[in-house]
Amino acid sequence: MPTNTSESCKQVGGICGHAGLKPATDWRDRFSTEAASRGDAVMQRMHAILAQPGNEGVCSLGPGAPSADFFPFFAAEYTVPSAGFPDDAPARCTTQLHIGMKDVSEGVSNYDLSSALQYGVGTGSKQLLGFVKEHVKIFHNPPYLDWDCILTTGNTSAMDTVMRIFGQKGVTMVIENHTYPTCFETGLPLGYSFFPAKMDNEGLLPDELDRDLSSWDEEARGMKRPTMLYTIPTGQNPSGATPSADRRRQVYAVAQKHDLYILEDDPYYVFQFEQEAGPPGAAPPTTQQYARSLIPSYLSMDTDGRVFRMDSFAKTISPGARVGWVTAARQVVERVMRVHEVSTQHPSGISQIALYRLLHDEWGHDGWTRWMLHICEGYKKRRDVMVGACEASLPRDVVSWNAPAAGFFMWLTIDWHKHPQAGTMSTHEIEQVIYDAAIRHQVLVVPGSWFLVDQGKSGMDTVFFRMTFAAPATNAIPNAVKALGDAIREVFKMG
Repeated sequence: MPTNTSESCKQVGGICGHAGLKPATDWRDRFSTEAASRGDAVMQRMHAILAQPGNEGVCSLGPGAPSADFFPFFAAEYTVPSAGFPDDAPARCTTQLHIGMKDVSEGVSNYDLSSALQYGVGTGSKQLLGFVKEHVKIFHNPPYLDWDCILTTGNTSAMDTVMRIFGQKGVTMVIENHTYPTCFETGLPLGYSFFPAKMDNEGLLPDELDRDLSSWDEEARGMKRPTMLYTIPTGQNPSGATPSADRRRQVYAVAQKHDLYILEDDPYYVFQFEQEAGPPGAAPPTTQQYARSLIPSYLSMDTDGRVFRMDSFAKTISPGARVGWVTAARQVVERVMRVHEVSTQHPSGISQIALYRLLHDEWGHDGWTRWMLHICEGYKKRRDVMVGACEASLPRDVVSWNAPAAGFFMWLTIDWHKHPQAGTMSTHEIEQVIYDAAIRHQVLVVPGSWFLVDQGKSGMDTVFFRMTFAAPATNAIPNAVKALGDAIREVFKMG
């Protein structure tokens, strides 16, 4: 088993490197009627009793759980990169993860199939949750006393849960002008209103947001004063914007001034491309060095417990695993657990044990860091290929872009004024014509209107398209971008 780099942070729930901390702000007066009325699930009480130290020998006649004797999976085996995999080709150095039914009793590991395949608790498995808490301490170290984590089935589920917890009808949430549609697709049926805030190439504009909130007129706006802020701060989806540390501090200060509760949705956090490279042949950075090289998260500057941070294994390991985690004030995490107890219950046990045995038993934190650095470098190379393809194939007098500093996406701005029928066609119509032409040329891009709350029905000042460099094979990117360039030239009748 590898040595974990978090040995100095063994007390889960404790804090490293901070002094004079205060507890989180009390958010319970903002809980929805649904969230506030939830009690503990009575059947979960038995799991809590059985989990208490000293109760290992209790003969349980209580829970209606099936016997592990009748699970048809006797063992699982995965071929994975070994802890010392070469950075350029991890598939050349692999190991077998063998997960057995009785690994705990046989002293192989502290987590085995007999428990992973069984009913669990709303927090997720204590083993994987403990590893995640160590990761949060290393990378974010929230500067208040009573933070906690809980496992989720991914950020989409976490979004639904937190919106239900804070979702009284009429709540207004600030969002980035263009944002991930699942946010408003989740919130609108729950009665949320959304205020799209102005952005530049670095993300949210704190001064503009402050002015909007300071002069807020509910009657003129047609919505209540905002109490929440949803942001994707690293490699923003769809724009690719990544605010600097100073910009994030300014946005956090605005949230404090106007008492906004922040939903930090940050699945691309570790894919920051502009870190300083070491000299040729230098050893890869340690986990702590890597963590310090990243732009600080909102969670890492959250002295109030006003950040609900959503993380996921979707981008660093696999989206099909359907496992993520939330970090927030303990009072909020407790409400998330109550929702889990009567809904998803917990992530798949098979996914949890596979992740734990890979991350804890095989890699440790340093091994996972090496893996994240490896895939970050891979995505950076794909980004560079796409940037080069844009420079070679897109008509610059019509299309502009910026190379993203993080994430998965490039954001194209189309100068629709140069369309031959700009005087008679709406921006929405021009966007649709480009989209249709791209498909005819065998390339799929995402229209910017899809990232607007009203899908652009009230009109758009600008035409955008989102492209991803993450999914396609590297050698497919140039031809795809060329096809898009051909489609744009066709639509703009550029010959």
